[in-house]
Amino acid sequence: MNFDEQMMQRCLELANLGLGLTYPNPLVGCVIVHENKIIAEGWHKKAGSPHAEVYAIQQIQDVEILKNSTLYVSLEPCAHFGKTPPCADLIVKHQIPKVVIGTQDPFSKVNGLGIEKLRNAGIEVKVGVLEKDCQEVNKRFFHFHQFKRPYVILKWAETANGRMGSLDDKQKWISNSYSKQLVHLWRTQEQAILVGTNTAKIDNPQLNARLWSGNQPIRVVVDRKLELSKDLHLFDKSQPTLVLTEKEQENESNLQFEQISFGDDFIESIVKKLYESNIQSVIIEGGKKVLEQFIESGNWDEARIITSNKVWEEGLVAPKIDGILQKEWKVEQDNIKILTR
Repeated sequence: MNFDEQMMQRCLELANLGLGLTYPNPLVGCVIVHENKIIAEGWHKKAGSPHAEVYAIQQIQDVEILKNSTLYVSLEPCAHFGKTPPCADLIVKHQIPKVVIGTQDPFSKVNGLGIEKLRNAGIEVKVGVLEKDCQEVNKRFFHFHQFKRPYVILKWAETANGRMGSLDDKQKWISNSYSKQLVHLWRTQEQAILVGTNTAKIDNPQLNARLWSGNQPIRVVVDRKLELSKDLHLFDKSQPTLVLTEKEQENESNLQFEQISFGDDFIESIVKKLYESNIQSVIIEGGKKVLEQFIESGNWDEARIITSNKVWEEGLVAPKIDGILQKEWKVEQDNIKILTR
């Protein structure tokens, strides 16, 4: 790994500190180097707060040193006015002579314009250092803007013999307590969690991250005929909740109702509505039918499967899925697999 790659790797480490906190903005890390030493670092911490480049530059007491420094950033500096001024303008203002960028930003208001602005100001710009890694860290943001739909993660737990639920509609736990904690960590990292009507009715899930500190996701529930009891945890208004239905219903505080089609394009209708709601990533947590519909429609990007060592003689058969194994590990007796399409 050469020096530029080492610095970009540090940018990626910083960017990941914002995972789950920056929606709808991307994850960005930045380091400033002078005479081959890092003199400042920054990362984007929350939408509306300063961008990574701004945080890093703010660490410099003697800004004259910036005229002889190199700025490394994992994503192309913005060139437009949003909630904050353009980072490209700030870099030009401080006459930083060289900028090394991990990857170009696909967002239509940036998408090469930041690079162009820097080069037009006479700044040396290098693009594409650890490019695939920089794209991977922002897979949700990139996917949302390039494919006009959220990054969809399927998640379920199954027994050693492939069962995922009881036949008598009674909730039975499959995974161990540490795996449950891992799931709550995952919840803090994604923007939303979705369940179907039966899962909401049988499990009465809270769909929050009470076992891990971090961002609370938007809860999404499919309730075609608005038949779910308002006594369920999902309707306690403790966090933003989106109800997908075919009926008209007036919104309440932290409770939004959106109409979708329940025809043959059911899953596409869900995905479209999530995109229109500016949701970049969603975990599909069940039930079995909803998971299988996402699989069959091809509307999934990643699957996270927890397999315990328990064996049930009876139970609902877990979904079958074909994907590319990206990672596999053990959490005590539970086996965790992550697949991608």
